[in-house]
Amino acid sequence: MPMRALVLEKPGQLPSLQQVPVPEVSSGRVLIKVSACGVCRTDLHVVDGDLTDPSLPLIPGHQIVGRIVATGDGVTGFAVGDRVGVPWLGGSCGHCDFCEHHQENLCDNAIYTGYQVNGGFAEYCLANADYCFSLPDGYSDLQVAPLLCAGLIGYRAYRWAMDARTIGLYGFGAAAHILIQVARHRGQRIFAFTRQGDTAGQQFALQLGADWAGDAGMTPPGLLDAAIIFAPAGVLVPRALQQVRKGGQVICAGIHMSDIPAFPYRDLWGERVIRSVANLTRRDGEEFLPLAAGIPVKTQINVYPLEQVNQALEDLRAGRFNGAAVISME
Repeated sequence: MPMRALVLEKPGQLPSLQQVPVPEVSSGRVLIKVSACGVCRTDLHVVDGDLTDPSLPLIPGHQIVGRIVATGDGVTGFAVGDRVGVPWLGGSCGHCDFCEHHQENLCDNAIYTGYQVNGGFAEYCLANADYCFSLPDGYSDLQVAPLLCAGLIGYRAYRWAMDARTIGLYGFGAAAHILIQVARHRGQRIFAFTRQGDTAGQQFALQLGADWAGDAGMTPPGLLDAAIIFAPAGVLVPRALQQVRKGGQVICAGIHMSDIPAFPYRDLWGERVIRSVANLTRRDGEEFLPLAAGIPVKTQINVYPLEQVNQALEDLRAGRFNGAAVISME
């Protein structure tokens, strides 16, 4: 049986809408009828070739929401008809030192949805049942999709800043608009940094509770305990270091970033820390999804049909919307 899917044939070229076979369910996998899939900056990095090891031809998309229509041998915990979410992490070896210590995000043999295995810009997808999440009630399929990457990666980055009193968010996109709601719920101050001249984005941040918002090159009204960088611009690392107090940290949350320019050691001195955040773990999802529902985190979404995935990618690249983009299969 054929299905519609956006297929990437070659990095640097936009994927094209094609008719491809519905995947066959296999051992340990679930076949999902996709209802929604978030559009992520990582999808841009895959399409643009910034991430260099895709399995081509490839169906991108890794914030997948849908219903299980078939289960393979050995699947436990899920049944036909269940609503599930599929994140970026699509599998890991399960037996290396990282996997055995709940750090499967660092597994050298991990595979990623919409990168090494086909993703959710399609009517159906196949996923490893052990890496799917049950989704909290109270969210529509469209509203919950951004929690599966923007939310989970944002939360993993935020875990390093939970004790911070003041947090700077560099790049106020899908992840930041989710994370600010968690931080404000916990009483933390947020300074939001946007691309130059993005007054709409700054106003959006203020509406969500930011204490201050301005261009990424501006000096905020106080020092930061932590800065989380979502924008893929290495130049922001030394800028953020200059705004972080002694003992603070700069957390790089993206999977890809341009080169970090040289900076004087005095900007790092004082036990400041630069750290990266890689992917996500299943424990992140088990912690964050109930937390988001309990707050509750409300996602602002911009909905596109499957036929307009490329438009969504270009709008994301150009910063033409606030919040998150989501593909609807309805």
